[in-house]
Amino acid sequence: MANVQAGKIEELKSGFKGRVLIPGDGEYENARKIWNGMIDKRPAIIARCTSTADVVRAVNFARDNSLLLAIRGGGHNIAGNAMCDAGIVIDLSQMKAAKVDAGARRVTVEGGATLGDLDAATQAHGLATPVGINSTTGIAGLTLGGGFGWLSRKYGMTIDNLESAEVVTATGEVVRASATEHPDLFWALRGGGGNFGVVTRFEFRLHPVGPDLLSGLIVYPFSAAKSVLQQYRDFMTKAPDELSVWTVLRQAPPLPFLPKEVHGKEVVVLALLYAGDPKQGEQLIAPLRKFGTPVGEAVGVQPYVAWQKAFDPLLTTGARNYWKSHNFSTLQDGLLDAVIEYVGKLPSPQCEIFFGAIGGATTRPAPDSAAYAHRDAQYVMNVHGRWDDPADDKSCIAWSRDYFNASAPFASGGVYVNFLTSDETDRVGAAYGPSYNRLAQVKRKYDPGNLFRVNQNIKPA
Repeated sequence: MANVQAGKIEELKSGFKGRVLIPGDGEYENARKIWNGMIDKRPAIIARCTSTADVVRAVNFARDNSLLLAIRGGGHNIAGNAMCDAGIVIDLSQMKAAKVDAGARRVTVEGGATLGDLDAATQAHGLATPVGINSTTGIAGLTLGGGFGWLSRKYGMTIDNLESAEVVTATGEVVRASATEHPDLFWALRGGGGNFGVVTRFEFRLHPVGPDLLSGLIVYPFSAAKSVLQQYRDFMTKAPDELSVWTVLRQAPPLPFLPKEVHGKEVVVLALLYAGDPKQGEQLIAPLRKFGTPVGEAVGVQPYVAWQKAFDPLLTTGARNYWKSHNFSTLQDGLLDAVIEYVGKLPSPQCEIFFGAIGGATTRPAPDSAAYAHRDAQYVMNVHGRWDDPADDKSCIAWSRDYFNASAPFASGGVYVNFLTSDETDRVGAAYGPSYNRLAQVKRKYDPGNLFRVNQNIKPA
């Protein structure tokens, strides 16, 4: 149903408090743009919701008119699942409110909020919950796929801190999912993606964090990559949960603390955050400076919210992006050789390979305690292909895939669902792993018609 009749659209608009956009409307072109510049979809309707009631109205409209339905939270999803062609998009981007109960250490946040919205609200009270590493990422998509970042080794995955969710189901019913209400749905939401409904509100547990923490970058020359990575691997096996160190291999951006002759050259970056007393952190990170001779360093005590935005300039909206990802339980020498080989032939100055060290608290829950099952993952690798010119699509995608294949023999088999691209439907089973069959049962109960299918889809059992 490519063209929804005008009368039908008027019907949707009546009683809808937000904005209903259609092609030709002034805001439509901007509203259909999302983070990944490769996604170019043209929905028939973009329903910009301002309340749960708007979401109910839009879900009912999509179902009753057999429209393809996509849900936009932060619009950051690599696969472009925030948009669809010729259907309806439930756009939550206007629903960003975050309400903190500092005494109870809880925050309630709406489905369109970004990490930046959540962090700003919670850090005003010196509190935080583990989220991702880019402030413009949407809380909803991040959480529903599992969610991890700088605080995860200490406090677990984002879903490990989820207390409840308000969900609009395929029938248009509003339900609260928690450990005691709709526990099957609550289990599925924690890692099962957007398959079960539109989450309009999340409630998270909070932890005392910062507001000022030790964080920053230590940069090594690429010539020392093998030795640095081996020492890094050994260091992380003994690191306390409070300390997160990730490695990024890429061409050096023109950062002020790096000498000019390093700009544009391949480097190994150690990115770190210590979630405790900065003085203790200083002692713990001292060995990181002795992995060789760094070409530059910017480490110091700064607001947690500032560190949460540190990578934003490398992840701005509109570039073309293609990712490939694996989980690893350890970083074997053969993997390090493959990384070094492929960083030696980056197809664009914006491409990078990173290893996010999780482990710690993320490994402690039982694999079946939530839909997210990859509790054996110590590292999540993302091959981040990124470039600006469509003429480079072929070479950048080929590089990403070739390195992905070269690193596959060393991977642990699972993959983080939020890092899957639109062409990886064959890996949906690997993403949901042993949870898949149970997820399919929950799907049959809450969405038997598969209304919510613009995602890494779980077919109803």
